[in-house]
Amino acid sequence: MGNDLRSAVKGRILTPGDEGFDAARRPWNLAVDQRVAAVVDAADADDVAAVVRRARLAGLAVLAQPSGHGATGDVDGAILLRTGGLGGVEIRPEQRLARVGAGVKWGEVLRAAGPHGLTGLAGSSPAVSVTGYTLGGGLSWFSRAYGFAADSVRAFDVVDADGARRRVTAESDPELFWALRGGSGEFAAVTALEFALHPAPNLYGGRMLWPAAAAPAVFEVYREVTARAPDELSVWYDLLQFPGAPAMVAVDATYLGQTWEGADLLRAFEKIDGRISDSRGPLPVADLGTITAEPTDPGPGMSRAELLTELTAEVAQALLAEPVDPLLSVQLRHLGGALTRPAADAGACGALSEPYLLYTFGIPATPEKAAAVRERQRELAATLTPYTSGRKPYTFLAPGERAASAFTPDALGRLRALKHERDPRGVFRTNFPVLD
Repeated sequence: MGNDLRSAVKGRILTPGDEGFDAARRPWNLAVDQRVAAVVDAADADDVAAVVRRARLAGLAVLAQPSGHGATGDVDGAILLRTGGLGGVEIRPEQRLARVGAGVKWGEVLRAAGPHGLTGLAGSSPAVSVTGYTLGGGLSWFSRAYGFAADSVRAFDVVDADGARRRVTAESDPELFWALRGGSGEFAAVTALEFALHPAPNLYGGRMLWPAAAAPAVFEVYREVTARAPDELSVWYDLLQFPGAPAMVAVDATYLGQTWEGADLLRAFEKIDGRISDSRGPLPVADLGTITAEPTDPGPGMSRAELLTELTAEVAQALLAEPVDPLLSVQLRHLGGALTRPAADAGACGALSEPYLLYTFGIPATPEKAAAVRERQRELAATLTPYTSGRKPYTFLAPGERAASAFTPDALGRLRALKHERDPRGVFRTNFPVLD
């Protein structure tokens, strides 16, 4: 298979035993082991098409992965198709539209769109690929105002399961267009996408930080502020335990509007004593990733997410009862707003009725630490079962979880039918297959 691919592909191809193969197959999350048959660094869309055609003939699966932020390791024997080399950012400010290659990261888009007073629906990290994030729905800082990132997509350039290059829009292929907007990349290999940009002439945001002793007081204010927050305001609550540092509690926020308005909406937090730092202020769109300052280099991690149906005193007790350690972070994200009222032509991710997302993260530095992180996440999830819905956003699924958790029964059935119709041989594989 390796020699056959080398005759058809311009980009680099590595197979087991080749120098650099082990490094090339590693995903962003270094805790995940990807035992693939080959790694192909696509040079362009023609390379993607050639890989898909040859994989189809050989009966192999293709896993398209710009960087591997959502990797699970369940890819034995697949061809790992790296699309990180498919770059290019084009901003059309008069149309409020962006076109990007499959390898483009959110930081590149924000730097290009910001000077025009526009933004894409990026998440917390500038290092995440636009394509992988969007195919899974994409929960943004601005989703309360504008919904899932997937629902802003206007067109996809893809390679289908037959290896043919196509442009997919709501008019050209309504069913595939629906599925690709939040239903994962299991139906085609995306080589580029076009999406709407949104007005952001003024953006206010930053992080407030207190010692852990202030966590209960901060939680109560957080609950009050988010209960009356306008859609333009997003506020996250984060219990933190960084290695070698005392435990802390943070509030991260963005507001699409004037500085004085954003500051006034968050005024209640200023009454809590002991603030260690406060970075809030006017924020260039390009600096969105500085709020949480997440790592921009690969590393090991273990995460788990739950959607909360309410934020009660019992939830507060469960979150605050134990030290954060062995976890690094226990985070609440306020949802609601536009996420609860999708447009009639919304994609497969649909709506989220749950008002909060709980996200826990730990670093498995040793096998013992990994076991402790996993157990703490399990215990917390079990305690909160009366207040969780069982559904999870696709991009927050963790290894061992199933795609069925991310979709309504109707959407899941529709996705499964489309998979059987468009890819009966299973040419495309994702981290969380809809047929599992």
